[in-house]
Amino acid sequence: QPPPAPQPGGPARTAGGRPPVPARFFPVGIGAAIGYNACPPPAEVGPLPPSTFPVGGAMLRFDVGDKVIYPNQGLGVVERIETRTIMGTTCGFYSLRMASSDTTVLVPVDNVDDVGLRRAIGDHEVKKMFTLLGNGKIDNHQNWKGRFKDNSNKMRTGSLYDVVDVLKSLNHLSQSKNLSFREKRMLDRAKFLVVSEISEVVNEPSAAIEERVEKALERCLANRARQLARAAKAKAAEDVGDAPDAADGAEATPASP
Repeated sequence: QPPPAPQPGGPARTAGGRPPVPARFFPVGIGAAIGYNACPPPAEVGPLPPSTFPVGGAMLRFDVGDKVIYPNQGLGVVERIETRTIMGTTCGFYSLRMASSDTTVLVPVDNVDDVGLRRAIGDHEVKKMFTLLGNGKIDNHQNWKGRFKDNSNKMRTGSLYDVVDVLKSLNHLSQSKNLSFREKRMLDRAKFLVVSEISEVVNEPSAAIEERVEKALERCLANRARQLARAAKAKAAEDVGDAPDAADGAEATPASP
């Protein structure tokens, strides 16, 4: 005997919104994209008019065609905004086509903030990114465990500014020691995220952007070396100034009669 058909529509919406999607289907902060195969077959699928779907009292944050960034996964394009009923719960989803892998990712509309989904940077921010890449300011962690934790947290925020910090830090570290497998993978991922987003924003080939990023990282290392040299010189001058004068400690020699 076939199983009973799921009830269409799910529970009624309330003034405060819809029941949340069960976390086991769309966990927050996962490292891998959630594709269609990760979801049960929908009982109801349909386009969602933006004017009829408030999110916490506000309208939809993204529209079809918008370029957005999925943290640690890169750039995607909103292909559809649709409703799905899963286990009796009806809610809205952004259907993203990821540029790097050509896979589809579903992001619940209510989870945009938790997931960290954001718009791609604007043209006016590209110059700022290259300035940050080359400014020589690098986070320095002596402890591997603390460094890896901080860098992992930055990668999960989805902010390109945080990813740039990770890229600079690990690139600088790689000049003096061999990175662990996990940090080497994080370095490669950070570089990919920076290159791919800027490439899409300025509509230039990834190879050309990667060359510019490499040159900016070289400037970063040179600027860092100059900053350390200036700091060492200033410290040496300060130490000399603080040293007691030998003449100050010497006792006066009495004059001969």
